[in-house]
Amino acid sequence: MTLIKSISGIRGTVGGEAGDNLTPSDIVRFTVGYSRWLLRQVSGRRPVVAVGRDARLSGEMVYSLVEGTLMGCGVDVIDLGLCTTPGVEMAVTAKAADGGIIITASHNPRQWNALKLLNARGEFLSDADGREVLRLADAPDFAYPDVDALGCVIERSSFGDEHIDRVLALPLVDAEAVRKRGFRVTVDAVNSVGGIVIPRLLERMGVEVERLNCEPTGDFAHNPEPIAANLSQVMEAVRRNGSDMGIVVDPDVDRLAFVCEDGELFGEEYTLVAVADYVLSATPGDTVSNLSSTRALRDVTERHGGHYAASAVGEVNVVAKMKETGAVIGGEGNGGVIYPALHYGRDALVGVALLLTSLARSGKRMTELRSGYPQYYMAKDKITLRPGMDVAKILSGMKDAYSGERITDTDGVKIDFPEGWVHMRSSNTEPIIRIYSESRDPEEARRLAARFAGEIERLAGAR
Repeated sequence: MTLIKSISGIRGTVGGEAGDNLTPSDIVRFTVGYSRWLLRQVSGRRPVVAVGRDARLSGEMVYSLVEGTLMGCGVDVIDLGLCTTPGVEMAVTAKAADGGIIITASHNPRQWNALKLLNARGEFLSDADGREVLRLADAPDFAYPDVDALGCVIERSSFGDEHIDRVLALPLVDAEAVRKRGFRVTVDAVNSVGGIVIPRLLERMGVEVERLNCEPTGDFAHNPEPIAANLSQVMEAVRRNGSDMGIVVDPDVDRLAFVCEDGELFGEEYTLVAVADYVLSATPGDTVSNLSSTRALRDVTERHGGHYAASAVGEVNVVAKMKETGAVIGGEGNGGVIYPALHYGRDALVGVALLLTSLARSGKRMTELRSGYPQYYMAKDKITLRPGMDVAKILSGMKDAYSGERITDTDGVKIDFPEGWVHMRSSNTEPIIRIYSESRDPEEARRLAARFAGEIERLAGAR
């Protein structure tokens, strides 16, 4: 059982012993820490926090504890109920809240949940602010307000329709062109909130929707991470339904993957590439993705005359780099599209709408679109952390061993070779070392990942 505190929030497995897992006492403790941090940001009035959750089985329990604790700390609550991560992010600014909490463990399996913490801009807390929340969660000197100063729920509402309205109002989204194309789409929403908003968005755009795992029961039909190993059901459904494409989202709808009309995967890494290609064709500019993302985005950006920059992994880091460079589109290679014209957050809804518009205006099918991009192949491996493993020492050993190659160490260690690259880093969301590699040859990508997994194990054994 596990409890992880990082830039991606407070994340853990539900149940077990306090302090080592996401238990009721841990949920209260970290919510108090966030409330204390928020009270320092606001003076002269009660802070307001927007709270939403995905549909996972523990969501209602965690939600109740978070809402009650916020009120007990003198914070008012906007109750968004079942809501996507990008929906909560947008609701913070739309409703002039001072912060937000999203109760979701994103792509993690059903036993996990998490508190994702937002600032007044509807963006994830910086590393410094996150560390302060953790410090305040453990600091004893806090006097809770009396009964006359308790917070309250000031609004209970859904943000799904407003989110969809804002997506459809974007100049680069052409619902009429999509409607004329007459698409049929199969949607796999892994029994969470995507099953509510994605079909609704598609129907507003005139798309015929075939639903798969769209009931928001929280009892996930398969492992919720939208990667090839988990998507055989939707791939077969696209073929069986004769769909023009498949759309897959994770439980909180900030990651997006596509299936081509032949039932083969478009490639999660190419979600951002395809959306960026369309955006750059209309609004030339620069792009950003993280160090673990495909080189194809760099190639497409340069083809449009723009500049590409890489950030450390994590949405907050990508957003910071996008603001620094003025990027018009960015995100992460795990299917996370960030389109600043809407908001600075990974958003599957805007990714869907922009991709469908691109297809409708070009007249292409998904396989045609995919074949037009540089062909890179990525392999992903991981090493589960064991007691005594010194990740910093292991990664330092890698830098020493490959000092003659091009090294980037802003987030773990990335080694660029002429034939590809490998990136090794501690996960923000699981107790593992992630190993990503990429090459123009799929076998070479797999060899690179396996080779460095072996080298990590060798260095770990040499402690």
